[in-house]
Amino acid sequence: MQKPLIINNVIKKFNKKINIDGDKSLSIRFVLIASQAVGKSKAFNLLRSTDVVSSINVLRKLGIKILLKKNYCEVLGNGINGFFYKKNLTLDAGNSGTLGRCILGSLVRSPYKIKLIGDSSLSKRDFSRVVKPLREFGVNFYPKEKKTLPIYIKGTNFIRPINFKEDIGSAQIKTSICLAALNSPGESFLVSKRCRDHTEILFKYLKIPIKIKKKKKYDLIKIKGLKNFKSFNYNIPADPSSSAFFIMLTVLSKNSSILIKNCLVNENRIGFYKILKLMGAKIFFKNKKIYKGEKIADIYCKSSKNLKSINLSKNFNISSCIDEFISIFIIASFSNGISTFKGMGIEMNKKESPRMDWSFKILKMIGIKTKKIGNHGIKIYGNPNLKLNKKYILKNYLKDHRLAMNAIVLALARGGNWKIYDAKKSIITSFPSFLKIAKLLGGKIN
Repeated sequence: MQKPLIINNVIKKFNKKINIDGDKSLSIRFVLIASQAVGKSKAFNLLRSTDVVSSINVLRKLGIKILLKKNYCEVLGNGINGFFYKKNLTLDAGNSGTLGRCILGSLVRSPYKIKLIGDSSLSKRDFSRVVKPLREFGVNFYPKEKKTLPIYIKGTNFIRPINFKEDIGSAQIKTSICLAALNSPGESFLVSKRCRDHTEILFKYLKIPIKIKKKKKYDLIKIKGLKNFKSFNYNIPADPSSSAFFIMLTVLSKNSSILIKNCLVNENRIGFYKILKLMGAKIFFKNKKIYKGEKIADIYCKSSKNLKSINLSKNFNISSCIDEFISIFIIASFSNGISTFKGMGIEMNKKESPRMDWSFKILKMIGIKTKKIGNHGIKIYGNPNLKLNKKYILKNYLKDHRLAMNAIVLALARGGNWKIYDAKKSIITSFPSFLKIAKLLGGKIN
């Protein structure tokens, strides 16, 4: 266990313009899809987190040449089915569920067994959700009934297109299927519950044969495989999930404001911002534009007094903020009234740690009354006058990066004497510059 971060001072106020690291979802998808393109692709503002570096290392072991320079990343793709497979190959996905699940879709033509492993946290997470559709392509997995890492995948030369319904609402499953469909002859059909759509947007931009019909809750997707596509350049926008921590800090602080430049505001990623606006937070999207199919904007936020409670509709797109619900719960704790959230607990508990369970623990630790709603929801009794003036310790949380960053923001915004263990090592999996930016805004972190 690392020495803890110690925080015992509230940030007084700040008025800053900041740049946030490149979006993690787009960074991982860039290297995965560029590896399948023909020629040299280049990305600027690629996130340099542990998860993205793990993606690069995995692709290098599959024979893809990748150059990491100070200002850009260059990927030399070999086209569809352009990996060089070796016998007895082991690929390490580290802590990244996105990499672990998505790379399996690109391995459907491997002539040899490939072993996929991950760290202790990833090895507890469910992989059966991608194994099931990939088996329909004709791929084999070993051991046959195993749901967690390590697992082995062996591809086939007789891959077949599939017709599959994805009803979890997981962009990782959808992306894995899309990458497998690229390697499949004919047309694959996917009915997917609405969730992040970065892969489809990038496919459309690259003119990969994909057709999408959007329904109320599902997308109907058709992909024609074995069509090579050209290399491309990409300037990766700021990550809205990483930006959310500093929006949370601003909302909960006094007399402060922040401007986050060039942030991704894809409709399936901004649930956090929509919920906060409903609660009365002062958040505005400025300079909106479309970049290669993705919506981009500058996000401006001011400190917010008298936040309202919220009863989140069951029809709300939960997947659009599944990573930000801990932040939302904390903000609701300082609002006026009782907030109710339903329908997200099961998926939250399938993340790096059981996040719904940890949300209850953190809120109880700071003195907020909560009530469980089945195994999927939470009722939060807000207390805008709550003072944090005790000692608080966060440890044994499976090194979940989002739990660590939420605790740090809570400490900087509302006080208390905090010890947060294993924070530095966990944070770099997704947001390496987090502590640097927090200190730039006046945070005293020892």
